[in-house]
Amino acid sequence: MEIMDNWYDWKKTLGKAVDLGETVGMSANTITNLSEKVGTYLSNHVHPHNDEEKLLKEMWDAANEEDRKVLAKIIVKIVDN
Repeated sequence: MEIMDNWYDWKKTLGKAVDLGETVGMSANTITNLSEKVGTYLSNHVHPHNDEEKLLKEMWDAANEEDRKVLAKIIVKIVDN
């Protein structure tokens, strides 16, 4: 997946998705829940392409369910700025 090759492009794309969710009226909780599902999917099915994604995968894999919710919320905050 080409978008996954560049960390900054990945963040920009994810940021647009978060903006779209906010535009259509999704709550912050819904966006975080969807982000958690995406994080789980990526961790299970997509090979990390750069050091940042490798770190996220390691953190995701080491985290329990509650930790993953926190990570998802933090990632949303990072890309929403």
